[in-house]
Amino acid sequence: MDSEMQTYRTGGEEVVLDITRDAAAFAAGRGDGLLHVFVPHATAGIAIIETGAGSDDDLLAALGDLLPRDDRWQHRHGSVGHGRSHVMPALVPPYASVPVIDGRLALGTWQSICLVDLNVDNAERQVRFSFLAG
Repeated sequence: MDSEMQTYRTGGEEVVLDITRDAAAFAAGRGDGLLHVFVPHATAGIAIIETGAGSDDDLLAALGDLLPRDDRWQHRHGSVGHGRSHVMPALVPPYASVPVIDGRLALGTWQSICLVDLNVDNAERQVRFSFLAG
């Protein structure tokens, strides 16, 4: 198994960050197999969704409805509502796997691999790309 860690600056606001280009670059030339994408943080996730047509904003809005930023959360360190960031990975898991065929991601036309981060207290995230040869 071959792997590589990438660092992303997500800043101080909620974000759906498209990392497809980096994932494709990692998989390029590796033949057939499986790309596994994993974020080793308790408050971030990986989603495969359409971006650029509003779906990324819709995802943030839906998560905001499901996990409001208020003081209801028992996990209370950090900014108000920080506890919801610790619940989010149960809805948007910290991993995704994508088939790779002849060194190219086998995503659908409108699918993108995205880092989802609601935690405004951490400005930097790491994502591990791993390739499992087929």
